[in-house]
Amino acid sequence: MSRLKTLIWPQVILFGDSITQNSFQVNGWGSGIADKLARKCDVVNRGLSGYNSRWGRIVLPRIVHQDELANISAVTVFFGANDCALQDKNPQQHVPLHEYSENLKAMSSYLAKAGVPAGKVIFITPPPIHEAAWEKECKLKGCPLNRLNSVAGQYAQACVQAATQCGVDVLDLWTLMQKDGQDFTVYLSDGLHLSEKGNQFMMQHLWKLLESRVAHLPFILPYWGDVDAGVPENSLLCDQ
Repeated sequence: MSRLKTLIWPQVILFGDSITQNSFQVNGWGSGIADKLARKCDVVNRGLSGYNSRWGRIVLPRIVHQDELANISAVTVFFGANDCALQDKNPQQHVPLHEYSENLKAMSSYLAKAGVPAGKVIFITPPPIHEAAWEKECKLKGCPLNRLNSVAGQYAQACVQAATQCGVDVLDLWTLMQKDGQDFTVYLSDGLHLSEKGNQFMMQHLWKLLESRVAHLPFILPYWGDVDAGVPENSLLCDQ
């Protein structure tokens, strides 16, 4: 008897900090992407709360292995919200602007050398920061305000520039959420992390970049109405 061929799902890997880690919560942007790709692709959450690009660069080879890259359809790289923490207020998470840019380029280079070309990579900038709301969160933790929206903007600009230099797409959340002077605070739950509306905004804009990368993926296993009810093996065990 011939050995059955194992079905291997393509993957979209979401790599980043807590905004990625939390994206699989109810109405999260990651769960929204996963829902759109059901039966076509596995959406893998590799968000690491509190991490910056320095730590992300170090752990990326442990998360995306060179021997598992053949079926990767896309990788999102979403750091900056922690990197942009003020050095004098939060030195543990802070990463200097130039190093942040170099870390993003290094991650793109690693992925390219490992077999994930630039066309499959999407950088995401940090979102804007509502300083008044985030200051309240900081005070609850016994620390002063440790992030500024203007500084987050510098990191967002550096991310966009790094994406251009690497030849990868970029989702500039910082700019999009403040476009035309709109009230960006509705997109944030605590001044830093995304609200339900922010998750929806993120998902819609990310999908515009992801869709072309996954449009070719077939529906895995037959639609139930197409299964041969008399001899289901003929439908369910055939190669796809």
